[in-house]
Amino acid sequence: MNGKREHGGNIVKIRRQTGVEGLIDFSANINPLGPPEWLRSLIAKELENVIHYPDPENRELSLAISKYLGVNEANIVAGNGTSELLYSLMRVLKCNRVIIPIPCYLDYHHSARIAGHEIVDFPMLADNGFQLDLIKLGSQLEEGDLVIIGCPNNPTGVLPDIELLKKCIKSNKNTTFVIDEAFLDFVEGCSSFGCFADNVITLNSLTKFYAIPGLRLGFLSASPEIISKIKENSPSWNVNFLAQKVGVKALSDISYQQKTIQYFRKTQKEFYNALSTIKDIEIIDSVANFFLLRLKNFTSEELKEKMVHRGIIIRSCSNYEGLDKSYFRIAVKSKRENEQFLTVLKTVVKRPETGRIKKKTSSIMVQGTCSNVGKSVVTAALCRIFLQDGIDVAPFKAQNMSLNSFVTMDGGEMGRAQVVQAQAAKLTPDWRMNPVLLKPNSDTGSQVIVHGKPVANMNVHQYHKYKSEAWQKITQAYDELSSQHDLMILEGAGSPGEVNLKKHDIVNMKMADYAEAPVLLVGDIDRGGVYASFVGTMEVLAEWERKLVCGFLVNKFRGDQSLLASAHEYVKQHTGKDVLGVIPYFESLGLPEEDSVSFKLGGFTRQKPDVEHVVVGVINLPHISNFTDFEPFLEEPDVHLQIINHADELCACDAIILPGSKNVIGDLAYLKNNDLFEGIRKFAESGKTIVGICGGYQILGASVADNYAVESEEKLSEGLGLLKISTEMAQKKTLTRKSGYHRPSKKQVCGYEIHHGITKGEVETIFFFNDSSSCGSSSNNNKIWGAYLHGMFDMDEFRRWFIDDLRKRKGYQAVGEVLYHYDLEKELDSIAKIVRENLDMENLYNLIKI
Repeated sequence: MNGKREHGGNIVKIRRQTGVEGLIDFSANINPLGPPEWLRSLIAKELENVIHYPDPENRELSLAISKYLGVNEANIVAGNGTSELLYSLMRVLKCNRVIIPIPCYLDYHHSARIAGHEIVDFPMLADNGFQLDLIKLGSQLEEGDLVIIGCPNNPTGVLPDIELLKKCIKSNKNTTFVIDEAFLDFVEGCSSFGCFADNVITLNSLTKFYAIPGLRLGFLSASPEIISKIKENSPSWNVNFLAQKVGVKALSDISYQQKTIQYFRKTQKEFYNALSTIKDIEIIDSVANFFLLRLKNFTSEELKEKMVHRGIIIRSCSNYEGLDKSYFRIAVKSKRENEQFLTVLKTVVKRPETGRIKKKTSSIMVQGTCSNVGKSVVTAALCRIFLQDGIDVAPFKAQNMSLNSFVTMDGGEMGRAQVVQAQAAKLTPDWRMNPVLLKPNSDTGSQVIVHGKPVANMNVHQYHKYKSEAWQKITQAYDELSSQHDLMILEGAGSPGEVNLKKHDIVNMKMADYAEAPVLLVGDIDRGGVYASFVGTMEVLAEWERKLVCGFLVNKFRGDQSLLASAHEYVKQHTGKDVLGVIPYFESLGLPEEDSVSFKLGGFTRQKPDVEHVVVGVINLPHISNFTDFEPFLEEPDVHLQIINHADELCACDAIILPGSKNVIGDLAYLKNNDLFEGIRKFAESGKTIVGICGGYQILGASVADNYAVESEEKLSEGLGLLKISTEMAQKKTLTRKSGYHRPSKKQVCGYEIHHGITKGEVETIFFFNDSSSCGSSSNNNKIWGAYLHGMFDMDEFRRWFIDDLRKRKGYQAVGEVLYHYDLEKELDSIAKIVRENLDMENLYNLIKI
């Protein structure tokens, strides 16, 4: 291409010339939001029809344009972009002179020149802010002239005075006015000149506003006579089938149009204000999605060269008529990209920065194709890997839905998964690592924990209304925590591809975008369909979301990894992203699970030991919480942990545990409707051991009252009556760490309490704590007992005492020594080693830029 006609947006050529990858293109003025989210699915749906020729008359598209513009279909012609229509127009129009206000879009001159027209430039002056002097222009027009006016102008972004332009058009009826409205859609409240008068022709582009420059689509409005001439001189099928379908959908998408205007108005103003603080440039006030700027100390070509080697492409304006070599143009892009531009520009012009933009802490995010694919474990592994490499790293999950929670040293509540990840990073658990925790207490509602404290019980609709406030709390926590560390490992929730949830997202892509974190998408190959999940997830993501995905991680693989090569190539061809690792299946992770999904799916099922052992049954409550309380038993060689769903399973148990519950009255109703309520009572009559923890402790009592509807709408429920206690739910939640000893065994214990219940009765206290408080009660023979203390069985000696007590009751000899040390350090190091060996760590380090 002739350098005189060089346009912006030629990223392929620049990449080829410079060898620089990852370029951000500020030279092309495209909607920073990217294409509408429906674009990919629409094209996928219509692909089967590309075997047919498109409608040569563009009938459906023309009707859509007619409706959008409010003109007759006879006044419309669609084309392969406005440039094609401009050239066609110049070929068919007869005129004496072509008057072109300059500076302007380069093809105005070229199209008029090759059509053989006389060209007269009409300068717009920098001293006047490049405003078009319409009074002076009108005075110089002659009959038969044709005037081309950018509305707004490219490259200045200046909008002509609309009322003066209308007067000029009406006063010069023998002059044809071509109004280029390629960027008019970005101007709020400004209507098209389409069919404003018989002597007006408008050019409209869908390329810029809908971010589809690769599809090419535009339209022209004029008198039926001119439209007929253009059609006669245009090739058949000048608009391809897919572009036609996209155009029809785009013009009816009011939501996208409004979203763009809202986003653009705010972002453009912020960018303008920031640019105005740089002393070495002058900025032209623009209404369009780009700015024209002038350098004071060197040329735009020099700046272009410096910027491109720092990953930024600008549009040098040295080939525009009416501009000298000091001018350049930049697009308004996303807030993050604008900030990157400002940082680079300030470095290049070498002036003191004002309003310096703080660089985000390096980060990477682990998301999944669905729940329970191993996100939490991968996040923990990465925390430990980077810690081993000497990096100050911290975990973060914006919103966690889990009944597995933990109390921090300052009395805040957070998800257990982030506690494990904190341990992987060798940090004290901090509720800022999980600023929002949802604890479900019904099918449609949850207790909402924010910044470690309960806010309220909310149903789905109430929480959606609250999310804007929750988002502010999330970003506040992230900013504070990330400022204290060098690297953040973020975890997502569920899947970013849940299309019914995306608009309310505050934990997946919205969080990744805020943290500027590349996203590693994890899939579980053990459950099948992992590669289809990768491709399918990418297909439903918006373009800005797809850009955040840096690659895929296959988890839980059994077999020869070399057999996956063709599948990885398939994924690369369909998504453009690489599989960055394949993690083998772990038979036993040895880490606490994030939520009850694994528990409910049988993740705690183990083969019975082939040595003398005791069987500990865990009642599977619908609203089970903190089931990690009994996870340490899984690794004990003489214990078989059995999940109990029916009363007939109780007979094989030597002891049963009633776990915590987020809806005690609801779970009591479940036990009563099941055969378990009476089954547990009969189990107690047999003289075997029953333990209740927190909610399970309350269930063992005579009654549970919930007068404030803390967990349930039902105010009172009868308990099992196995302990002489009663519980009443209080509005204030108890959140506290405890350490002390167990009275019957004299063993040291520590843990935490999380409960609304206040329990009273004829009790024989079994736990005494260092702060002079106490907890729990038991029956006279200590066979039935309970307490509010979560985590008591994490203590090796206490757990062994409990197991040995069961062994003796069963007739076995007590072991008398700890057989299994519940210490996550070894497991964390082991998992980190396996993940490191099976993940492309070099690629990962390139992504986090640390």
